Amino acid sequence: MELVWKRKGRGAGGLHCLEKGGVPFLSFPLLEACGELVRHGFSTRLGGVSEGCLSSMNLGFSRGDERERVLENYRRMAAALGMPVERMVLSSQTHTTNVRVVTEEDAGSGIWKPRLYTDVDGLITNVRNLPLVTFYADCIPLYFVDPVHRAIGLSHSGWRGTVNRMGAVTLEAMEASYGTKPSEVLACIGPGICRDCYEVGADVAEEFLAAFGEEILSDTEQSPMLEKKSDGKFQLDLWEANRRVLLEAGVKEEHLAVTDICTCCNPEILFSHRASKGKRGNLAAFLCLR
Repeated sequence: MELVWKRKGRGAGGLHCLEKGGVPFLSFPLLEACGELVRHGFSTRLGGVSEGCLSSMNLGFSRGDERERVLENYRRMAAALGMPVERMVLSSQTHTTNVRVVTEEDAGSGIWKPRLYTDVDGLITNVRNLPLVTFYADCIPLYFVDPVHRAIGLSHSGWRGTVNRMGAVTLEAMEASYGTKPSEVLACIGPGICRDCYEVGADVAEEFLAAFGEEILSDTEQSPMLEKKSDGKFQLDLWEANRRVLLEAGVKEEHLAVTDICTCCNPEILFSHRASKGKRGNLAAFLCLR
């Protein structure tokens, strides 16, 4: 199927859409260049069996969907991505900066067996064929691949995760566990809500000003990371904020890909909490060492 995307015209990562077995998914050329090291993808809302406002590729068990429909959606995604569905490890997201070191014992957690962990927004591993899975409907997915130490990380970064530098926290966890050096990491910032669609209040803006400094109100090559509107609200650029976090943490600019695909601008293809006013399923990011 050929999908027509509304893009923001600012992406440096060349994120593109692939399809296998009738299941479309988004893929980063930066990670494709790793060859046989990793497989990865970001789901769309298409190609599944869920119905109504969850149609059709809902990957969330907590959205009121029938469990067997969600499991079938996972089977389809796993087949499209070439990942073992029985070994997938799901996050337990509550907008924290907690990162779990995923081991062989975690295989199947959150999908085939109960998770023995809670409040986990980031997953890292160096175990092969152990797919990491995190969830989205406007927040920002962060992908990390360390080709030197053969380790990966996948993190969920909403505004709370971003202001608390979830990307840097994930890199620190990978360094502590695997010896990862940020300068050697390939990192990708995936689809989420864009600056034009993301209006926040003064309380959120104040936290970003405290964390990043007043300069975020100034013009950049693109636009201010944070812009105050006449009504006292602000427009916030989570892509730019996460880009700055990763560069400051030591990721090289040539090793960093940033999407230009907004979930809220593409509600027919991607789930968006804001666009649907909460009536939606869950998208998912997938990353697995071969």
